Amino acid sequence: MVTIKDIARVAGVSHTTVSRALNGNPLIKKNTRDKIEKIAAELNYVPNYSAKSLVMKKSYTIGLFLSSIDQGTSASFLVDVIKGINHVLNENYNLTVTGIDSIQNLDSILPQRFDGILVMSQSDADNSFIYHVKKVGIPLVVLNRQLEDPSIMNVVANDRQGVKEAMDYAISQGHQTCAIIEGKSGFKSSMERKQGFLDSLLAHSLSLNSNYFVSGDYSIESGYTGMCTLLALSEPPTLVFCSNDDMAIGAMNACFAKQVAVPTGLSLIGFDDIMFAKYTNPALTTVHRPIADISELGTTKLIELMNQPQTKPEQLFVQTSLMVRQTVAKLTKEI
Repeated sequence: MVTIKDIARVAGVSHTTVSRALNGNPLIKKNTRDKIEKIAAELNYVPNYSAKSLVMKKSYTIGLFLSSIDQGTSASFLVDVIKGINHVLNENYNLTVTGIDSIQNLDSILPQRFDGILVMSQSDADNSFIYHVKKVGIPLVVLNRQLEDPSIMNVVANDRQGVKEAMDYAISQGHQTCAIIEGKSGFKSSMERKQGFLDSLLAHSLSLNSNYFVSGDYSIESGYTGMCTLLALSEPPTLVFCSNDDMAIGAMNACFAKQVAVPTGLSLIGFDDIMFAKYTNPALTTVHRPIADISELGTTKLIELMNQPQTKPEQLFVQTSLMVRQTVAKLTKEI
């Protein structure tokens, strides 16, 4: 295993200089720091966090816990989460990623293992984990799901408002019969997005047709199935809001299979603005949820809690934005 002393010999400096350079000490000149970092990379140097932990009484590990990695978590979502976190974390910290649903024993989650924990939460089912972390005293920030508890640092997107703005736009384009393919049952995000859909329809005094509320689970398959159900109605809607982009892609494929043109035959709106949304054919109109920004702000707040335990918890909202593309047609009133 390569050590700091090995890097020092190659660089022709003391091991103390190497240690300071790799820890970002401003007293080390930039050209020296760059040289040492380059040598460390070439030698595949891996910091010995265990030894460092014994000295500093820290684990140098941040835990990222998601409700589930296997269910309801797309690869693009996880990429954005990691991207946001890495904007804040430096090389002094390891990041571990775990699904809460895979934890066998909560007693294994201890301050000795984690300096701080980020929870990317989808469901109330995560509460037992969240309150265990709080009880054992690990600095904690909950992302993605709005909490009622003001004692926990919470960073979320305003999903409900984002969906309302999207549906307000659809209605302004002349759509009066609107349907929704709902998200995964029990997820807070599903309930918030459905409520935003309802808020808009009620604000415009549009009738609520129970046939236009179709269940889904955030998967492409459920979007396909849900759209097939809606297209089979004697009076299909003119616009369908899908509670995430994966389902919108599935719904678009169903339209293609049933020879219904998008948007001239039926209009679509998604949610999340995943990396593929702009590359569908036609390009998907969707609500951009800034998950990387949520993760970055949440990590910043976690570092604050780790460094200043008396920091007052707060609930912070990150704004969504409507990405108008090509899947919503403008309807003209018949004379």
